[in-house]
Amino acid sequence: MVKSELIRVLNEKLPELQAKDVELALNCIIGQMSDALAEGERIEIRGFGSFSRRHRAPRIGRNPKTGEAVNLPAKAVVHFKPGNQMRARVDAARDQCRITA
Repeated sequence: MVKSELIRVLNEKLPELQAKDVELALNCIIGQMSDALAEGERIEIRGFGSFSRRHRAPRIGRNPKTGEAVNLPAKAVVHFKPGNQMRARVDAARDQCRITA
């Protein structure tokens, strides 16, 4: 879902709020989450999942066009682990997507 679509949906559910207020609140939440992850904090949203920062060690990768080896530096990445309710909801939708595995 694109941010503008999320703002529209939230504004429909909360018609007493102005669209700009919904956007401001959403930007504030996303900003706080980004700041927390940048500082190495873990974020848990009950029923949805958790976000954490992980260290990825330096490694040797391959250029997909040429096949030549490329040194990739160490970096921090965001890791998401879905919560039990989210996992159950996604698994329940498997039939709609025709996933056979």
